[in-house]
Amino acid sequence: MGKELRINSAKRETFLDKVRQELPKGGNLNLCLTCGACTAGCPATGLLDMDPRKFLRMAAMGLDDELSANKWVWLCSMCMRCTYVCPMEINIAGLIMEGRRLLWPREDRPGGILKSCDMALRNPSTSATGTPPDDFRYVIEDVLEEVRGTQPGWENLQAPIDKQGATFFLSQNSREPVSLPDEMVPLWKILHLAGADWTYGSTAWAGENYCMFLADDPGWQQITTATVKKAEELGCKVYLNTECGHSTFSVNQGIRRFHIQTDLVVKIVVHYYAKWIREGRLRPSSDWNNKLKMRFTVQDPCNQVRKEYGDAYADDLRFVVKSCVGETNFIDMIPNKSNNYCCGGGGGYLQSGFNEERHIYGKIKFDQIMATGAKYCITPCHNCHAQIHDLAHHFAGDFYVSNLWTFLALSLGVLGENEREDLCDDLRDTWLPGQPNTPNPLAGR
Repeated sequence: MGKELRINSAKRETFLDKVRQELPKGGNLNLCLTCGACTAGCPATGLLDMDPRKFLRMAAMGLDDELSANKWVWLCSMCMRCTYVCPMEINIAGLIMEGRRLLWPREDRPGGILKSCDMALRNPSTSATGTPPDDFRYVIEDVLEEVRGTQPGWENLQAPIDKQGATFFLSQNSREPVSLPDEMVPLWKILHLAGADWTYGSTAWAGENYCMFLADDPGWQQITTATVKKAEELGCKVYLNTECGHSTFSVNQGIRRFHIQTDLVVKIVVHYYAKWIREGRLRPSSDWNNKLKMRFTVQDPCNQVRKEYGDAYADDLRFVVKSCVGETNFIDMIPNKSNNYCCGGGGGYLQSGFNEERHIYGKIKFDQIMATGAKYCITPCHNCHAQIHDLAHHFAGDFYVSNLWTFLALSLGVLGENEREDLCDDLRDTWLPGQPNTPNPLAGR
């Protein structure tokens, strides 16, 4: 039998009273039908003996002490699949976010997320890794110099910092400059081939915001304001996120939540991959896969698809992948697009310390990928990439995980030898630049 719950009828301001002030739309729990649609589709159901429906009912009954004693709000990734399927449009994910903020003192929140947030707040780069601006500039210039000096045809490659008047302000997840600097190069090459006018900022360039995951509103606002202000100071028109889901959502949602006035358009680079291919500015070919016939699937990042741009973006994502690997070599997960399952990499899960629970949560995603029989799962999101790579290792899966820019650069014939971190041995030499059968998009430029 379940644990007996005693309801305190004393008049006091409850968690639910506070939430109603924060969530005027979607915060009315009297609308809940207790139908269980939220629970049935939630990968966090059952963890710590909690699920979305139970959380809602406990909040509605004023059981704040019991809620604050349960760490389940940190096991929910706030992927919004529950909100997406709720017939009454209750903002369950928003309620969980407020649970983190209102039920947990800041100092008691998961140490990994807390440290990443505080590091970014102390650093003008807003990097959760603490990378100083001078170090970032050094890494960019060092990698760029090496490419120009060792890869024929790329002597004029650019990676500008603080360029005034550029169209795109490019955020960069600090994972690359800190630990995988060569992984930035394929994206630079793609931007070069498309003729994009872009720049990094010397400050506020980092594409992550762990203060959002921490439910630290002042910190979230500080980081979002700093990066938006930097893009505006440089005269940019588009705030362009690399393949980083939570960076995209944190900037977009931060602008809305904190009423930040800006004329910037916030986009993710995949939007432009699709646009540039359709315009003929990028001409990927799937011929490299004609004989190999490797099968591919794609992860729909919650922060990009369900929580921001919807199925139209998911369709663009598939258009790009199919252009790179061949339409007949692509197979979708079931379900997919806005109805896809979260992998368990979001919500700060990777930094929260709940590794056992994260693996249990991610088993649904692992099984989805395995059911496709795909050799690769393309993940245009850093947290998805890290989580799914870890799931493949933990559950002994026979698939690989890759950024989208890796296969776009490969299909363009520009992926260098030292830019193949995510590729299996069969692809180490496939379409290397300079080989006889590799197309050369730089010819005639």
